[in-house]
This record gives sequence, C-alpha cells and structure tokens, in this order.
Amino acid sequence: RSRCLWQKLAGGLWVASPLPPGCTGGPSRGRMRSSCVLLAALVALAAYYVYIPLPGAVSDPWKLMLLDATFRGAQQVSNLIHYLGLSHHLIALNFIIIAFGKKSAWSSAHVQVTDTDFDGVEVRVFEGSLKPGESLKRSVVYIHGGGWALASAKIRYYDELCAAMAEELNAVIVSIEYRLVPQVYFPEQIHDIARATKYFLRPEVLQKYKVDPGRIGISGDSAGGNLAAALGQQFIQDASLQNKLKLQALIYPVLQALDFNTPSYQQNVNTPILPRYVMVKYWVDYFKGNYDFVQAMIVNNHTSLDVKEAAALRARVNWTSLLPAAITKHYKPVVPATGDARIVQEIPELLDARSSPLIADQEVLRLLPKTYILTCEHDVLRDDGLMYAKRLESAGVDVTLDHFEDGFHGCMIFTSWPTNFSVGIRTRNSFIRWLDQNL
Repeated sequence: RSRCLWQKLAGGLWVASPLPPGCTGGPSRGRMRSSCVLLAALVALAAYYVYIPLPGAVSDPWKLMLLDATFRGAQQVSNLIHYLGLSHHLIALNFIIIAFGKKSAWSSAHVQVTDTDFDGVEVRVFEGSLKPGESLKRSVVYIHGGGWALASAKIRYYDELCAAMAEELNAVIVSIEYRLVPQVYFPEQIHDIARATKYFLRPEVLQKYKVDPGRIGISGDSAGGNLAAALGQQFIQDASLQNKLKLQALIYPVLQALDFNTPSYQQNVNTPILPRYVMVKYWVDYFKGNYDFVQAMIVNNHTSLDVKEAAALRARVNWTSLLPAAITKHYKPVVPATGDARIVQEIPELLDARSSPLIADQEVLRLLPKTYILTCEHDVLRDDGLMYAKRLESAGVDVTLDHFEDGFHGCMIFTSWPTNFSVGIRTRNSFIRWLDQNL
C-alpha cells in the first residue's frame, strides 16, 4: 500500500509525494503517529487554558496559573450543571470546593477542636493552651471568605489557619459556619455572625472557654472581612453589649459596591483569583439581584451622576482624594453622567453601610477599635482596604496597613502543599504576629 509525504514547493504550496522506497510504514505506525498528534494537541489546549499573562512581581506565577485554571474549571462545570437545571451553580461549585477540602474536627497536643453551635449557628472552636502564668486566654472570632456563597469553616484551608492561630497565640478561635447564598441572602449572613458572636460574648460562655473578656478580636478575609467590618460597626452602636471587641483584623476585605473602577479594579480586571466580573456577580448574588445589571454595574451606571440616591455617598469612595498618587497613577475615575437608576431602586442594598462598610458615617468610624488591614497589590479589592484605612485614620482610629506587593486575592489561606505560596506563608505570619502584639 503506497504512502505519501508532504513537500513544500516554491510559492508555499504543499503537495503530496510518494515516500522513498522502504518507507512504506504500517497500521501500527499510523496509529502511533495519530496518538502523538492528538497528545500534542491536548497539551497545547491545556497550556492555552492554563496560561494567562501575569505581572512579574506576583508570587509563584506558574503555580497561580494552575490554581486559577483549576478554579475556573470548577466554575465552568458548575455553570453547566446550572444550565442543565440540575442545581444552582453556587451550590454545585461549593460542593466541589468542600469535596476537595472538608476536614473533620480533630485535636492535637496543642489545640483542641470542637464542632458545636452558638445560639443555633454552627461554629468550629479551636482551643489553644494557656500560657504559663496566665489564667485566661485571648480569643478571635474568625469569619471565612468565599463571596458570601462559598467555602466553609470546616475546609482544610480555614481549619489550618485557625489551628495555627490557636496554637501560636495560645488562644480560643471561634470560626463561624454562617449560612450561604443561595440558602440565604443579605443581611442574613450578618445576622448569623452577630448571633453567634453575641452568644460567645456572654460571661458564662467566656468563662467556660477560659477567655479574657477584655482581649477578644474579630477577623475575616474577603467576604468574611466584609462581614467582620459590618459586625464591628454594628457592635460599637449596640449599648446592650457588656463586652466590647478589642480589635478588628480585615484581610483583603470587600468594603464597597459603588465603584468598580477604582485603580485596583482597573489594574487587576482579569487577575486571578478574583476578576472584576466575578466580584460584581458575587455582589448581585448576595442581594438576589438581576444578572442583567452586571454589565451596567461594571461601568458604574448604578452610581452615575443622575442617580440621586448615590449622590451623598460618592465622596466616601472618592479614591482621587483617599488614595496616594503612587496608587492612582494614570487611572481616571469612571463617573457616567447618565446611567440606570433602576439598579439601586431594585437593589437598594448596594447603598447600605451594612453591605458596604466603607460608606459608613464618620461618627460611626471614630468609635471603632484598633484595626489591622491586609491588602495585596494584585487584587481588585486592594483599594477598598486602602480607602477604609484612610477613612479610619481620618476618624482617629489606630490603623495598621499591611500591604504585600507580590500578593494576590486569597493568598493567605494557601500555605500547604500543593497550594503553598511564599506570599501565603508571609501574609499569615504577619497577620498572626500583629494579633500577638496587639490582642
């Protein structure tokens, strides 16, 4: 059976010509060649899917590409499940996340871990050992991130973080398993964490866990940082509380939904792990809003100059005055003259300080306790944290701003193989060190 090879003639035309004598080949060689071609094509497709341009300064770029590709793949699978009508896409995505990372309660020589509930809200409690010579422990109430819809206090990433905090601080860490979208929507997540924290602050409960009522802080990352900031503002206005929080520690927090064109949103529009489009969708999901509004919100049509409801609040997210020139650089504000007033009329929660703590009144901010804010350069939420730090400082609050030039959103929970990042370890150590020095 004759076979051919391809030859390139003048002018760039490829034509078939017979193979030289003795080079006839056979079926097995043909199959092998086909397999090699298929394998090469699959490798090329995988590389194309995984590779995304990243700034040279970001921590462990190739590892970040792989992590991002894995998360994108899980999102696409969950979207397909949603499209087929099998489940809500957020429930499907969270099932995948928890399936790969859920961890049962455990105890070690240094930390005792217990799953229980505080006033009907599930919590995981990590009890560190008492320091020599002390009769009471410090404590942190921790709120996990995940866009108000994903993750759990019981997955490996948060389990390891809270265990490390309990051991290194000799503290009691209460990690709250609040309800998620789409089971509940704003403000139910705030109600859950408020109910659990109030229960924990009862004198008899603090006595049970041997906690010093004067040394309790609240903390959270991402959407958990949003909930921690909201709770901090709520508690300082609650005269019924006997015990107050000593400090708050906010890790790359989500703090406002008025401007999706801050310099960090413009700079990191497609940066892992949280592109701008995904963050805006999390906001819409949190409020059970209409996805038809997403594109309009991305260009700030919900807070355009003709939207009267937003007029009084724009100054509180005016990054041209709240951010330094080193951050604003060449970026320009996006403030449309006309937009879509229907968005805030149908989703008034966008302008609620309980969802956007950055827009709270100055009189509220000045009452807040000592604050730690961790921000990452390669994160759409960077400027939310920077602006909140500036507003708190202006209100007279003691603020520590901890910025990581090679950090990306979510990095602090990625500290163990195979998702161990250099900046993850450094951010976690810096966070715990600040707690140790200030709590």
